[in-house]
Amino acid sequence: MELQIPQSLQVEHEELHAELVKATQAGGNTGDAAKAVANILHPHFVKEEEFALPPLGVLSLLAEGKITPEMRSVLVMTDKLKAELHQMHQEHKAIVAALKALIDAAKEEKKMEYVHFAEKLMLHAQTEEEVLYPTSLLIGEYLKLKLKKY
Repeated sequence: MELQIPQSLQVEHEELHAELVKATQAGGNTGDAAKAVANILHPHFVKEEEFALPPLGVLSLLAEGKITPEMRSVLVMTDKLKAELHQMHQEHKAIVAALKALIDAAKEEKKMEYVHFAEKLMLHAQTEEEVLYPTSLLIGEYLKLKLKKY
């Protein structure tokens, strides 16, 4: 079964990436701080798109009571997320620290659009930790229970 990250999340990631690219081109300390964020963020986004977010693609099917044996493939991803959850949280801490440096640089250089971007990205990371990652993990646990009959 090919899993798709929900389109709303995919679009949000693409928009955040585009805003970060713009920030890296801002010049000065703001641009340098944004480049530091990008260096930490890119490998993290790759992991999220590889195994943390795709399980969310079956959520609406599960809510409708639709479960198929092919959904077993989701378990590989949710098991990997469970194993790497601590590391994902550590990466968020590093990203947030880099974003705080970006905020400081952008405020100093009066580039407020990048302050707002950094705050938005920090909120996105919080949403992942509080909602998205736990939901992916619950999807895996739910499927383990439901797929026992297949």
